[in-house]
Amino acid sequence: MSKRHNNRSRKRPHNKPNQQVKKQSRQPGASNQSRGKKSTTVEVTCQGLTNEGKGIIHWDGKQLEVEQLLPGEKAEVAIYKKGRYFNAEVKRLIHSSEDRARPPKKFDDECGGCQIQHMTYEAQTRFKQKVVDDLMKPYGKPEPIITMDHPYDYRNKNVMTFGLNKKRQIISGRYAPNSHRIIPMKGSIIHDPKADEIIQTVTDLAKSFKLQPYNEDIGQGFLRHVMVKVGKKSGEIMVVIVVASPIFKGKKNFVKALRKEHPDISTILLNINQRSDSMVLGDQEKVLFGKGTITDTLCELDFEISAKSFYQINPVQTEKLYNEAIQMAGLTGKEKVVDAYCGIGTIGLVASKQAGKVIGIELNKGAVRDAIRNSKRNNIQNARFYQADAGEYMTQLAAKGEKVDVVFLDPPRSGSDEAFLSSLVKLKPSRVVYISCNPETQVRDLKYLTKKGYDVKRMQPVDMFPQTSHIENVALLELK
Repeated sequence: MSKRHNNRSRKRPHNKPNQQVKKQSRQPGASNQSRGKKSTTVEVTCQGLTNEGKGIIHWDGKQLEVEQLLPGEKAEVAIYKKGRYFNAEVKRLIHSSEDRARPPKKFDDECGGCQIQHMTYEAQTRFKQKVVDDLMKPYGKPEPIITMDHPYDYRNKNVMTFGLNKKRQIISGRYAPNSHRIIPMKGSIIHDPKADEIIQTVTDLAKSFKLQPYNEDIGQGFLRHVMVKVGKKSGEIMVVIVVASPIFKGKKNFVKALRKEHPDISTILLNINQRSDSMVLGDQEKVLFGKGTITDTLCELDFEISAKSFYQINPVQTEKLYNEAIQMAGLTGKEKVVDAYCGIGTIGLVASKQAGKVIGIELNKGAVRDAIRNSKRNNIQNARFYQADAGEYMTQLAAKGEKVDVVFLDPPRSGSDEAFLSSLVKLKPSRVVYISCNPETQVRDLKYLTKKGYDVKRMQPVDMFPQTSHIENVALLELK
């Protein structure tokens, strides 16, 4: 679970290349990307699953991957050539698995990021457990995965992009993989339902106010994105309208109309993004209503959340994850703790209740400001946060001969680089608690650390993102 403090599209379960879900979850069919292409239709039986949850089939001496196909299922599959490779898509299910789920909502098949929503939650749990078990086999057997009681509606942040459909009507949705084509979305089984309602209202208001969506290809237009953040415990709601120009004619009436439909909105912001890259938020920001931030409670601490703050997407599972990580750290109230990649300081501040001293390190200046503010907000006296490269900072600590007992490590999906890991080894903390949102890069980093004097003592997977193929895993390492 990366704590990088930025506003790019994160490791979250949407818009991942080659992960678009086809129409009809119960009866998959050909997607838009295959229409009009010459294909061969064959009858196949699914032999297994990839680590991304795709079905594995064999055809003409080749092993192919098929989305939304489960082991043991028999199906008619369309196979077509794309460049040097072959792609396969389900046209018709002949025999369904008992593990195939019945979608709980009418718009389930519109979500481009719910790669395994066609599995029952029990099947998802078995699948993720096997992925972690197989990857971590060199270091022992992971604990049973921690599941979610209600594996739906959990995302507390939703972002949609605006565009035009073929009828030149404004729509909101997500980009299709590897394109600028927007897939219209009314919601998702993993989104907060209230956030989806607000996004639809914003889309409808954009039509009535005749706001033109921004066209990235030609660099013209006004309305780019809408982002909604929801405090799951506080109930506070933030709406961010992202535009290409600071001149918003009729903005007062727009805000009035939006608040009339949703009086429970806590704050509304206008974000001006004149960039030409894929960043969602720009640098300029205006508060149109409210105080400009919302608050939420995590592990009995209050956190102030701004538009650019990274705050864990699934707070229910985050509390379980943090409790496991802090238990692994074996804190007694005396330890000196480093929270690397600390973001807005969530895990460091939670750990401070059981630690002697916490040092949070983060490269992003805005994240450090948020961490300091949240520390003061919760009257935490034993945590300090510094803007620095975590690896360089730890190298300096080691050069000074300072002793650190525990390092919490929560890198992005790409894992840690060797420069950071070597600085960790120089510092020689007694225990390292490695929180990973990508077990494949985590196992690579564990290989480095175990060669440098650490033993893996325990591994605990957590299902942070139900309905997606993403897995969180916490590993405890101890210095030999």
